[in-house]
Formats: sequence, C-alpha cells, structure tokens
Amino acid sequence: MQYKKQALDLLQEHEGFRQFPYLDSLGIQTIGYGRNLESRGISEPEASYLLSNDIAEAEEMLHHYPYYWNLSGERKAVLIDMMVNMGPTRLAGFKKMHAALEARNYELAALEMMDSKWSTQVGQRALTLSGVMHDNKI
Repeated sequence: MQYKKQALDLLQEHEGFRQFPYLDSLGIQTIGYGRNLESRGISEPEASYLLSNDIAEAEEMLHHYPYYWNLSGERKAVLIDMMVNMGPTRLAGFKKMHAALEARNYELAALEMMDSKWSTQVGQRALTLSGVMHDNKI
C-alpha cells in the first residue's frame, strides 16, 4: 500500500492545493488538488463530509453567544442551520432575535426570524426554522 501514499504525495506536489475554485490550464473549473468540478463534481458522501465540517465550525462560532448553552437541541439545530446558511456576520445582524433568545422568549425569536430579508430569500426554510424555534419540535 506504500504506492498509494507515494501517489498521494506526487499528486499533491504536482497539482498543488487550491482552497477556492479556479480555472485550470484547459479552462475547467477545478478545486483542491486538481478536482475537476465540471465532469466529476463531488459525491454525496464527500458533500456530507463537507457539511459535517461546516456544522462543527458553525457550532464553534455559536458558542460565543452565551444563551446558546441553555437552548434545547432542536433550537441549537435551528441556529446551526442559520449559521451554515448565512455565516457569522449576517447571523449577528439578527439583533432582536438574539435579544429574544437571551431572554428565553422563543415566540418573539421566531417572529424576529420571520421579520427579516432572509425569510423572504429562503421562503419555506424560514417558515420551518421559525416553527421549530417557536414549538421546540422538529
């Protein structure tokens, strides 16, 4: 199995790592160590792995909100979904929602979620998430 490690080393050296998509020498969308996104894309297991990493990162960022530790698992899941969807800067803009969560007023937090540009952009997602926030039930 040494040859697989050798192949890995050679490919990493020759392809080089690119964190963001780029056009290769043939003009093909590529990422990472030469992954052809146009003809190969990513598999569902690869996408799930990436999403799991995004969830872990989102939760780490949410730990900065003191109220987060007191939330139910269902409400934490809502905030993780929102963090992955929007990122920390946009989620931080939900000041009234955060204040409602700090006060443990989940009905108001759900209303504040719906009273946003985000809710019009994501439609059913906002309805679902605000419902979970309100009812504490997925």
